Amino acid sequence: MTAPIKTIIHIGIIAICCAACSTTRRSASDTNLLPALRPYVEEVANEVGIVSAERRVVLDAIASNIVAQLKAGKPAQMTFICTHNSRRSHLSQIWAQTAAYYYGIDKIRAFSGGTQATACNCRTVAAIRRAGFEIEDATTGDNPVYLVRYAKDRPPIRAYSKLYNADPNPKRDFIALMTCSVADKSCPVVKGAISRYAIHYADPRVCDDMPTETAEYNARCREIAREMFYVMSEVRKARDAVTAASRPSASPSE
Repeated sequence: MTAPIKTIIHIGIIAICCAACSTTRRSASDTNLLPALRPYVEEVANEVGIVSAERRVVLDAIASNIVAQLKAGKPAQMTFICTHNSRRSHLSQIWAQTAAYYYGIDKIRAFSGGTQATACNCRTVAAIRRAGFEIEDATTGDNPVYLVRYAKDRPPIRAYSKLYNADPNPKRDFIALMTCSVADKSCPVVKGAISRYAIHYADPRVCDDMPTETAEYNARCREIAREMFYVMSEVRKARDAVTAASRPSASPSE
């Protein structure tokens, strides 16, 4: 083998190793993700690097807050709040819980609620179904309950519209995440929250019953998924750093 070829191979091996080291390790539990969901999740996990620097400011703050709760031995409770608890808050809850599972982060509890209760919109349900979630219509009526499954070994998420402080949502010690500007303005104080962050997303409702409806819901689903995976990847990095620092260093004789 000639020297130039050896050099090329050597550089290629180094590049592969560096790429592997720069990627946040996922958990072994991701093998239990629903098979239909895995391709979408893998794509999203590879897209966290494109989250803008502007958005990272608030997302990093949220990740730091989650890390602080976990370090204190407490569960990190996150309540995503929008006006009707019908679209963006449900997408955020579902993707936050899925991302935490993917990165093997225990004690993450994601909830959602609204300043008003209406129904989980059928278009939201269709969007997450297209992503690969398994959804069961558990009840019918004006505000049906949907059981959203993302993994074989986890209970389903119960998706239905409720007030942010209604059962079974936490009443205290939770991180409030305002997913829409209207709810953010109408609810300046979230009783019981330990912190409050504005993470507004554009409302896909503006495209309801239009030719662009499916594309808009798909885009919002993807955007929210990407940002929730970014948050949880940062939490995982912080946890791994603590674990590495706590390991005893090798003795000089080793």
